[in-house]
Amino acid sequence: MRIITLLLLLSSTSLVAQIFPPASYPQGYFRNPLNIPMRLAGNFGELRPNHYHMGLDIKTNARENLPVHAAADGYIGRIKIEPFGFGRAIYIVHPNGFTTVYAHLNAFNPTLEKWVKDQQYQQQSWKVFLELSPDIFPVKKGDFLAYSGNTGGSQAPHVHFEVRRTKDDVNVNPFLFGFPVADNVPPKVLRLAVYDRTRSVYEQSPRLFPAKAISVGNYQPSPPVITVASPLVSFAIGAWDTQTGSANLNGIFESTLLVDNQPVVAFRMDNISYNDTRDLNAHIDYKTKYQGGPYLQHLSELPGYTNAIYKRNKGNGVVDVSDGEVHSISIVVKDASGNSSTLNYKIRFNEADQEIPISSDRKFYPMMMDGFESPECEFYLGERCLFDSVHIKYNKAANSNSSVVSSIHSIGAVYIPIRDSVLVRIQPTRPLTDAERARTVMQWFAGTKKEVQKVQWQGNWASARFRDLGNFQLVVDVEPPAIAPIGFTDGANLSKAARIAFNVDDNFDRVKNVRAELDGKWLRFTNDKGRTFIYVFDEKCMSGRHQLKIRAEDEAGNVTEKVYNFTR
Repeated sequence: MRIITLLLLLSSTSLVAQIFPPASYPQGYFRNPLNIPMRLAGNFGELRPNHYHMGLDIKTNARENLPVHAAADGYIGRIKIEPFGFGRAIYIVHPNGFTTVYAHLNAFNPTLEKWVKDQQYQQQSWKVFLELSPDIFPVKKGDFLAYSGNTGGSQAPHVHFEVRRTKDDVNVNPFLFGFPVADNVPPKVLRLAVYDRTRSVYEQSPRLFPAKAISVGNYQPSPPVITVASPLVSFAIGAWDTQTGSANLNGIFESTLLVDNQPVVAFRMDNISYNDTRDLNAHIDYKTKYQGGPYLQHLSELPGYTNAIYKRNKGNGVVDVSDGEVHSISIVVKDASGNSSTLNYKIRFNEADQEIPISSDRKFYPMMMDGFESPECEFYLGERCLFDSVHIKYNKAANSNSSVVSSIHSIGAVYIPIRDSVLVRIQPTRPLTDAERARTVMQWFAGTKKEVQKVQWQGNWASARFRDLGNFQLVVDVEPPAIAPIGFTDGANLSKAARIAFNVDDNFDRVKNVRAELDGKWLRFTNDKGRTFIYVFDEKCMSGRHQLKIRAEDEAGNVTEKVYNFTR
């Protein structure tokens, strides 16, 4: 029996190798950007909310300010500074056709730091995205670039490291370049999910089966023979990977579906563009995850997934089992080091158990432009909005909140993901003055989550775009942002202080612009993670009396200005 199982595994591995053609990447060209062993908190293609993880998260021993070095010769081609996302980041363009990215950094090396500061003052913006010519900052392999940090969207100290193709900015899995990360641990398969593909994946809950390890790298669901009530089925898996000596649960690299020993479809985390990273929502069971369940990765290509990470061999992963025969299924899961695990089971259709669901709601389709119109609400979906066909329900409810000037319009369900934004148009329930129209925002909400957008008026219709379905309403926002100084007041003596800091809060958590001026000139305040605005005293504020003016504007256009006099 063990010999038969081994032969089946070897046969499956050989068949899987036919799907993806071999690719060659330069080995040993790039060095570890840190001077400590490369240990990972996250890998390429790992599943994150609304996006794939597009690089390696390299641990810095839970510390900040470790020196970060150039991975190879090249030149600094871009600098990005932003409150979220990468925080402070450096992009190095290399002569071999690739670009490396280093993110969540603290201070850059002194020469680069001074140059960036000068650019920020020229643009009068702390948030910048700078393009550099090759002659400004050439680098050699191992040159000191910056100190590691925890800036931007980082939740703990680490260095986010990427490798991209320079010509098209597509991210490539850094593991393919031979970085020194020991890995002899095969991926672990946790569960199998089975779907009825005669209906939308968003209009069902999958049947879940725990996966049991039979031997190292060999798994079987319980039960091993699954009876289904649909003639068309598809599968998804819950799985994770790690490296030798690591406890971090990272993403898998590749998985292939085989039906009766024939490879049907596979996905591989090797090349992904940031333009397509939100398509993760088509790769996972978005509904299950949104409702608090586990990540499940489809082994089928949804019809609206146009930039898929999948490669087809015999179909899109929807399996026809209408013949009632018992079919052998294998799902092979691999990591980038070549370690693999296989989930083997059998499946059979029983027509007597079949159910035909009926819905009276309007059905919408991927790759089609369509919309809905009523006297008070309209919405329009572009051809790139939906990943799968689905019924979208609409409801209207009254609202008693005095600042809300429309009904509450419920469009679809928030667990139906959309790729491109949906256009929503709403009419207010009463006439608005010109002043009210100028301060009207559209609010989306679902549970405790909320977002607002400034509306565009066309006659009596207010329109805005959102990236989620849910509840929508019009609100007249007349409350300006609040500016709160931290540790100082008007007339303060700050001669012994090292910095000035303040917070800005808004009733809708949507501060659009903040500008600070010292004695009539723009002053650079950092705003990492969108929290506190901080200015560290430097040559821009010498000894003497000064006036600090702070102006904050929210999404609706409400403005607050505060003036503080102080002595330095």
